[in-house]
Amino acid sequence: MHSFANPAKFTRLANRIMPFAVAVFALTGAAGLVTGLFTSPADYQQGDSVRIMYVHVPAAWMALFTYMVMAAAGFTALVWRHPLAMMAGKAAAPIGAVFTGLALATGALWGKPMWGTYWEWDGRLTSMLILFFLYLGYLALWQAFDDEEKAGRAASILALVGVVNVPIIHFSVEWWNTLHQPASVFRAGGPTIDSAMLVPLFLMFTAFNAYFVFVFLSRIKLEIARRKLRTLQAAATQAVGEGAR
Repeated sequence: MHSFANPAKFTRLANRIMPFAVAVFALTGAAGLVTGLFTSPADYQQGDSVRIMYVHVPAAWMALFTYMVMAAAGFTALVWRHPLAMMAGKAAAPIGAVFTGLALATGALWGKPMWGTYWEWDGRLTSMLILFFLYLGYLALWQAFDDEEKAGRAASILALVGVVNVPIIHFSVEWWNTLHQPASVFRAGGPTIDSAMLVPLFLMFTAFNAYFVFVFLSRIKLEIARRKLRTLQAAATQAVGEGAR
């Protein structure tokens, strides 16, 4: 991975991946929306409200996945001082916050007709809300320091401390009594939902992943450009100062 510490090499790789990610996002997203909204059957208990699942479940998956990416970037930055690792964590955090907010919002919309309430303080919902606050805290730490190295180290430590919440979210439906249904896709005995629902769900999951890849790489490229510009501005300011003397 250290071979991609070179910003120019990373940018070339990102430029090759990003068009492919856009194509996958467009194709699987369109197919997932059409099949999920129009061709997949309504649930025998939940009716058409089950269609919220095709956004809610992939958003929740991506919220957890993005935090793991952020934590891995923080670990790499703290241990190996990988030049792009802090940029990667900083780039992933806003995306993960959006996914988490989307999962909470769609979960509330889904919960109202199913549970009779938008919110319940059970294990899964509460731990997801904590995850959202961890994202916000991570982003706030980047703004709390003038020195970006100190900000990156502090944010990386928070990401690593907060990663303990990920297994809590995953196993919360098994550890505590909860209104939230248990796992129905990734489980030891295999999926428990019909293939007519499973196909659009995985199409949307693929689309969300492709979206993440495109935005993630775009944000890292922007961060590289921003830091390069800042270095050039500092060099120009120093040259002007030396010329004045």
